[in-house]
Amino acid sequence: MTAPIGVLVNPRSGGDVRRAVAAAGRSTIEDKMSIVRRIVLGARAAGVRQIVVNHDPHQIVRRATETIKGVELIKVTEDLLFTEEDSTRAAVAMREAGCAAVAVLGGDGTNRAVAKGWPDIPVIPLSTGTNNAFPEFIEPTVAGTALGLVAQGVVELGKVARPAKIVRVEVAGGSPDQSREPDIALIDAVAVEDHYVGSLELFDPDTMRLAVLTRADPASIGFASVGGLVHPLTASQDGALFMRFVPAATHDGLVVHAPTAPGHHDPIGISELRVLNEGETVSIEGPVLLAFDGERKRRIHEGQTAVLSMRRDGPLVIDPHAVMEQGRHHFVRGDKN
Repeated sequence: MTAPIGVLVNPRSGGDVRRAVAAAGRSTIEDKMSIVRRIVLGARAAGVRQIVVNHDPHQIVRRATETIKGVELIKVTEDLLFTEEDSTRAAVAMREAGCAAVAVLGGDGTNRAVAKGWPDIPVIPLSTGTNNAFPEFIEPTVAGTALGLVAQGVVELGKVARPAKIVRVEVAGGSPDQSREPDIALIDAVAVEDHYVGSLELFDPDTMRLAVLTRADPASIGFASVGGLVHPLTASQDGALFMRFVPAATHDGLVVHAPTAPGHHDPIGISELRVLNEGETVSIEGPVLLAFDGERKRRIHEGQTAVLSMRRDGPLVIDPHAVMEQGRHHFVRGDKN
């Protein structure tokens, strides 16, 4: 039998407070329903009959698929914490349910939460968030079809997917009651001098101290854009980009004027810029906050040290173009000559 696929939706993606402080667009419930419907229709056309879904209070998947015949929804989570832990728990449940691959609707933060639950998840990430360097911009019908071909075994996963680069964070030192739990980022890990963990306000450039980026794209938004304007680095290239920051107003060296958020540009002073090889480390001592994929997440206390490195052992990101190229015969009958 064909393995099920997962459809994991973050109902809060693309609708947080950053819409009030930047010019970011919104991703509405109706937008997400449309994406889910097209994913499921594409997967059904490829032969998938079971869709594993997470629970959300808006019942996005159920509402999007209630008129679609021939597919069964299998819900794997019920209780909600209304934090990113909901996405982490859903990913664990989808792995345990035997999903061959998963479509994740969200931004960089959602996909980071998913990867914490299922580190090597076979995934097609679809953009519905604020920071969208990690997700794919692809027609959801094609994404669903590609997931279906993987689930059917029409294409070999190892030939159409590659492990993503991630930033691994190890924490040492501090008092016994201070967390030393390791952490990850998919796109960027940034050290800032800020007072508030969990703040979604825009970053003040003068508080930024250093960053490690798995990719640097001059056509993106956020820290990936800052790095991309001075040293582009793609997801497929080896290495990570390390930057150390200084206030631009007092810096007579390298300054880049970058789109740090939708509709928002800032001058960023850079005192050090280099490529890190896989496994090479950089460290920063507390007190400092670490922001992962655009969101302040972790306080490093005085006496603690955070050690950051890049590894290519993250989610297995499926290339829908490669899947469709290798699996196109599945949809063709007869002699084309």
